[in-house]
Parts: sequence; structure tokens; C-alpha cells
Amino acid sequence: MNEPIPVIRDTGRGTARLLPDVDRDRAWLLTVDGAPQSYVDLDEPEHLEFEYVRRLGHVVDRAGAPGAPLDVLHLGGGALTLPRYVAATRPGSRQDVAEADRGLVDLVHEHLPLPDGAGVTVHGADARGLLEDAPEGSADLLIADVFGGARVPAHLTSVEYARAAGRVLRTGGVYAANLADSAPFTFLRSQLANFAEVFDELALIAEPAVLRGRRFGNAVLLASRAPLDIGPLTRLCAADAFPARVEHGAGLARFMRGAKPVRDSEAVASPEPPDGAFSIG
Repeated sequence: MNEPIPVIRDTGRGTARLLPDVDRDRAWLLTVDGAPQSYVDLDEPEHLEFEYVRRLGHVVDRAGAPGAPLDVLHLGGGALTLPRYVAATRPGSRQDVAEADRGLVDLVHEHLPLPDGAGVTVHGADARGLLEDAPEGSADLLIADVFGGARVPAHLTSVEYARAAGRVLRTGGVYAANLADSAPFTFLRSQLANFAEVFDELALIAEPAVLRGRRFGNAVLLASRAPLDIGPLTRLCAADAFPARVEHGAGLARFMRGAKPVRDSEAVASPEPPDGAFSIG
């Protein structure tokens, strides 16, 4: 049996590499310009490798009734790790994915095809554009994981963007975004302030060392108009192989104290990560 070999392609927005995992059959790591973007196990789509993706998976697990299908809008596609997870754990879900890198869409379709009947539609489109075109009240769950290189683009960091997300989510729907920052958390706090303008409930999931400002890292921002399922989510994150803390209520209010919303006219991309923070090899 031939061993899988890496696939390298210039997608027009960077150099994408699909790297086989020697420890898991039919599992692949996607990197773009050296930064890890996605990990997919074609035989076991329920397997989530990256720490922040596991936290987003916990959010998926607690959304709606257990195992019930969801209408999900994904901003950012990569190798479609979370759409595959939703399709496997919540059969019958309807999912739309915005991925602006059309060359990457073609690469993933060619080498990591979705199973038949997955219910996933991938759009070669800008995330904000697809969000603003989506019908009002059409999503139960909106997951944002959009990075240009290693930074969230500026047009996805404003209060106007947060309002667009609020328009698309149904009553009780949940917004979940992968962000990255470090102390003094100027960017992360501004994002919380943006969503506080639109949503009644906020939470933040991150490794304790990141929240304490000891290192640069990922944080998952949650927002909803309905009460978030904080207790079970906290237990899931604490018991994970990569334990994380859920900040909510008074603790989160202290964290974001004094932060102001950022409008489109002044929005900036998320901070540049320090050398080696996310790159491999």
C-alpha cells in the first residue's frame, strides 16, 4: 500500500500544504504559509485535534437539543473540520461555509472530499459578504474562524459586523468565534465590547495561561441573546485533554471593563502573533 504524500499548491492567497499524519490513517494537516489551518481525519470526523477547535466542538455539542440537526453558517472553511464534525454528530444539519480562497476550496474538494449527503454547501466568497447576504434569522449557530495568514481581517472586527451576525442568528442562536490575542488584550476586549452592543450574553473560553496574560493564544468568544449553557460547557472544557476556563458574568465584565466598540471606519486586523506562535516546521 502506497504511503500518502504531501500535497503542495499555490492557491493564489498563499502556499497551502496538505501533510499526512503518520499516526492516523487518512488524517491530514492543512497549513497555509506555514501556519496550521485545519486538521481532518476522513475516517473519524468526530476527532478534533486542535485545542481551540475542540472548544468550538463543545459549543456545537451544547447547541440546541442533543444530536438534533442545526442550521449552521461557517465563516472560514479551511479543510472543513467543523462542518464535517457537525455532519457526523448532528445528521440532517444544513450548513453553509464561506471560504474566500477559491484555490483552497478546490484543493480541499479534490483531496479531502466531503461524504455524500453531508449537507454542506461551500461558497467561494468573502465571509462578511456571505454573512450580509444570508437571510435574517436563518442560523442556529454561526461559527467564525477566519484568518488572513495569522490575523483576523479588519472587516470582521467591527460592531457593524457584530450586528450583521445578530441579524442572521435566530432567537436563542449562538455566535462562536476563534480569536487570538495576548495581554493587555486590547483586541480581544474590543471584540467583546462589539458583541455586547448586540447580544445580552457573552462568554470567553481559553486556556488559563492565556487568560492570565502569560502567552499569546486562542480564545473562543461566545455571544447569544438567550442564556448560554455555561455550567455544562464549563465542565466539558475543564475535563478536556487540553483544559480551558470559561469566563462569564462578573469575571468577564471585569476583563472587558472600559473597552469600547470599534466601528468599520477604525477597525484593524487582530494582532500579529509573535514568531513561532502558530507556525510549524
